[in-house]
Amino acid sequence: MNYKDYYKVMGLSKDASEKDVKMAYRKLARKYHPDISKEPNAEEKFKELGEAYEVLKDPAKRKTYDQYAQDWDLNQKAGYSSTKDSWDTGSTSYQFNSDFFESLFGGRPMHEPHRAGEDYHSTIRISLDEAYHGAVKSLQIPASARGKSQTLRVKIPAGVKSGQKIRLAGQGGAGMAGGPRGDLYLTVHVDKHPLFDVKENDVYLTLPVTPWEAALGATITVPTLGGNVDLKIPPGSQGGQTLRLKKRGLPGATPGDQHILLKIAIPQPTTDEGKALYKKMAEEMPFNPREKMRV
Repeated sequence: MNYKDYYKVMGLSKDASEKDVKMAYRKLARKYHPDISKEPNAEEKFKELGEAYEVLKDPAKRKTYDQYAQDWDLNQKAGYSSTKDSWDTGSTSYQFNSDFFESLFGGRPMHEPHRAGEDYHSTIRISLDEAYHGAVKSLQIPASARGKSQTLRVKIPAGVKSGQKIRLAGQGGAGMAGGPRGDLYLTVHVDKHPLFDVKENDVYLTLPVTPWEAALGATITVPTLGGNVDLKIPPGSQGGQTLRLKKRGLPGATPGDQHILLKIAIPQPTTDEGKALYKKMAEEMPFNPREKMRV
């Protein structure tokens, strides 16, 4: 029975740390995985790698291997055999067929599926209208390690907000040793809207109104993410005053509201008649908005 140099299989020195072992395994598993590798004898090398990893990742098995493996021939002549019980991780996904391993550890292990499939992370940009209504977006991503790309259709739920993550199960890196593929996590970025600002589920709109609409009151058409609605401006409204449209924000378990900040837009007089009208207003309605600012 030939001695197996597990350190050589993984390209490691004998003083390699546990972190070194894990990093080497992840790197080589991607290289020799039978589903994606173009290396010659990839399947056999993948089996050897898996066996080496099972030993070197486990401190107890590694100690046994270091103690006896180098003097394997001598131990064989001396009649060494393991008294360890055979072991099984409970998985049925993969089995090593190594007499060396069996003789050293007293049983053929069933390799625990190791999820080497990486989770991928990316960003998906959507408009505020898409965040409000929900949407289906097409996303181009690389397919495993084959260098090809594939198109995924991503469902954007209504009410999604910037910073929220969407998980696409099984769309990440390929799994190793029968393990599952990783997942793809998309961080949503909602583009700024020309009219609306968003905080949590609430939507904010600055609405310009004329002085006479604010003073006399009016019913005006206001845009919302769900479409235009009529809003009643109370008589005597002031600039900076906030009105609210209930449940006109982003949808959700608790729908948000739309908050409307009134901003009085002052028309500029461009004719003599217009200037005369302002002078008449000043005479008819004397008003000092800074009166309470006196020290």
